[in-house]
Amino acid sequence: MTDIPVGDGIDLLSQRAPDAPALTCPDRVTTRAELAAASNRAAREFAALGTRQGDMVTIGLVNGAAFYAAVIGAWKVGAIPQPVSAKLPPAELAALVGLADPAVVVGLEAPGRPWLPPGWTPDPALPSDPLPPVVPPSWKAPTSGGSTGRPKIIVAGDEGWLDGVTSRAERLRIGGDGEIFAVTAPLHHNAPFMFSLIALLRGNTLLVLDRFDGASVLDAVTRHRATWLYAVPTLLGRILRLPAEVRDAADLSSIRTLLHVGAPCPDAVKRAWLDWLGPERVVELYAGTESQAVCMIDGVDWLAHPGSVGRPVSGEMRIGDDEGHPLAAGEIGEVWMRPPPDAQTYRYLGATARARDGWESIGDLGHMDAEGYLYLADRRADLILVGGANVYPAEVEAALGEHPHVLSSCVIGLPDEDLGARVHAIVQLDAPVTDEGLRAHVGARLAAAKVPASVERVDTPLRDDTGKIRRSALRAARLGRP
Repeated sequence: MTDIPVGDGIDLLSQRAPDAPALTCPDRVTTRAELAAASNRAAREFAALGTRQGDMVTIGLVNGAAFYAAVIGAWKVGAIPQPVSAKLPPAELAALVGLADPAVVVGLEAPGRPWLPPGWTPDPALPSDPLPPVVPPSWKAPTSGGSTGRPKIIVAGDEGWLDGVTSRAERLRIGGDGEIFAVTAPLHHNAPFMFSLIALLRGNTLLVLDRFDGASVLDAVTRHRATWLYAVPTLLGRILRLPAEVRDAADLSSIRTLLHVGAPCPDAVKRAWLDWLGPERVVELYAGTESQAVCMIDGVDWLAHPGSVGRPVSGEMRIGDDEGHPLAAGEIGEVWMRPPPDAQTYRYLGATARARDGWESIGDLGHMDAEGYLYLADRRADLILVGGANVYPAEVEAALGEHPHVLSSCVIGLPDEDLGARVHAIVQLDAPVTDEGLRAHVGARLAAAKVPASVERVDTPLRDDTGKIRRSALRAARLGRP
């Protein structure tokens, strides 16, 4: 297939096998024909609200059929789907809406512009026949908290052509008809959004889960005979901590590929899954949402290079100093990336790329060995990864700073057995405030993953006269390190 708009992909699949299942959700199965019809209705509903080619459609829906109908419906009017959490607090939503300027917000209240309520589904009274083909200028625009404490949107550089979107499938080991792809994370995150849509357009049936505890995921994957499983290391660890009799009863022989991404995977967790599935079926991917370059490594290669995230399979990577100058093999520095020639990888809304002479960095640190295998020293200098979700300290500190009794604050990540890291807030107050009061204050402004799990009080300012703060030193002190 060539020169086919991405929004028409589900229609083509429906013509080929209309009764084949497209989505298996907890409440029902949606066929290809039903999803094609629902997305056509969604497109007409968005168009009636003023959505045009090139506009963004902000989608704040829970995992389910309506989410996919909204995404494909946006494509069908030439719009760019911009997924956000269905639990996004009003202040955070307002900041993102200010950047995206969407034609419509789906699933969340957005005063001052068209919005559709939580629980939205396409209007069944609207016609379900196909619309004229139209190509979105970009096929996705996920969000990030932003290391400056302000949100940013990462707009994919690829136009919405079907072949362009599905061309990643072979590298990701995503097959076609008959495959069952397990969606094991909220769809507003870039990885499950991107991977599942590629799989759907390749003809996979999506097993769309809405609970991500280890027992629920393991049961669903076993019962539905999933063939492709995406999981963050936190989920992999939760499954391993289930009672031995539960794990022993699970039949994972159907899984052809387990791909993990989104956070560093503890060595013990990695080795346990390699033993369980076999190393040839486990794949790790390292890249930013920006996708300037991508590393991948399977379990066989990982056992020969333990701890590595692989070698670049797209674009280039090298280790450099703060100015991007190359460092020798084995030296720890910043990971700099360069996309393939002429690639249009992304553009930011609300941020500026950290770039030097055609190379870009998203702030990760690591080293490369003499064979070109990349080893990460830390995901980012300040970034806290809570179960695969990015939490930027500056964003939480900005929310704490709005409290009338917070004089200064520093937010760091401390180890957590379940989530990998937890958000720890160090605060200087001018009056007594309970932990619960501070958490409620932050929770009214930011998503749940960003709310401090623990709070510590100090009597002295946390920033010097220039506004600088030494997060690494404060974190090291709490870990008992020099």
